[in-house]
Amino acid sequence: MGATSWGFKSPLAHPPPFRFDRGRYGYNPCMKMAYLGPQGTFTEEALLAHVKIDTNDLVPYPTEQDVILAVENSEVDKGIVPIENSIEGSVNVTLDMLTFESNLVIEREIIYPIQHHLIAPKNLRFEEITSVVSHPQATAQCRGFLQRKLPGAAILPANSTADAVRRVAEMDGSLAAIGTRLAAIWYSLAILREDIADHKDNVTRFVVVGREPQAPTGKDKTSIVAFIYEDRPGSLMSILSEFADRGINLTKLQSRPTKKALGEYCFWIDLEGHIEDESIVEAIEALKQRIREVKILGSFPRAPLPEA
Repeated sequence: MGATSWGFKSPLAHPPPFRFDRGRYGYNPCMKMAYLGPQGTFTEEALLAHVKIDTNDLVPYPTEQDVILAVENSEVDKGIVPIENSIEGSVNVTLDMLTFESNLVIEREIIYPIQHHLIAPKNLRFEEITSVVSHPQATAQCRGFLQRKLPGAAILPANSTADAVRRVAEMDGSLAAIGTRLAAIWYSLAILREDIADHKDNVTRFVVVGREPQAPTGKDKTSIVAFIYEDRPGSLMSILSEFADRGINLTKLQSRPTKKALGEYCFWIDLEGHIEDESIVEAIEALKQRIREVKILGSFPRAPLPEA
């Protein structure tokens, strides 16, 4: 599937410092990286905040599926997609693509604070706003602000927060958008109110996917998917006991339909440690004797939580 281009160049000529050790993680200055677009999304904002890369080497794609398939089909070297939000929960399309449609591994996770801003043309005053456009999740997360400050404004849907900001930039009138600071920069718009979300601890976890298994760092996380033979009493308990008996802490557990039959599920599991750790090797080998399949989705450094 070919790249989708929106025909822009990033205004951030000097992205923030790259936080990985270049030798350990094999940083390639010629690397092409796909991200969930269009330009100005939270995915791009998180990427530029954590990865040093020439912005000309960033390729936006319209969906999470397209990002992962672009890496799978070698159109780009790596990709970054959202996988979990502290308010909305897991991004199931990302889970399913990595589980069923891809042989890629997770090379890194990024945890990034989500701040929604009210964005409008520079000549539009706050009291003149009659409509607000954004992705439905964004407007839902800012419901209290909108009810208190803009009770009469019409709420309009958009495909993404970045698309909402683009629409404001292209239209004259009294329309404002909820979006990212980066999108305001892209379209030369003004931020009328900062950080308007009702919950201030809103964070999203993103993952970088590629083909390069990561070496142990001592502070790692591993993602696997466990496929059972059939749904029967004690199936999940038998999986969890292999980790509990070895003192392995699980940080995420989620069931997902296998898409083969109603009531047939697999289990996505995140656990502390690296796939090369002796205890995890033993647990995985024991699981393979109990269940149908264990798919290893990668070991990667645990990302620190953002500062309050």
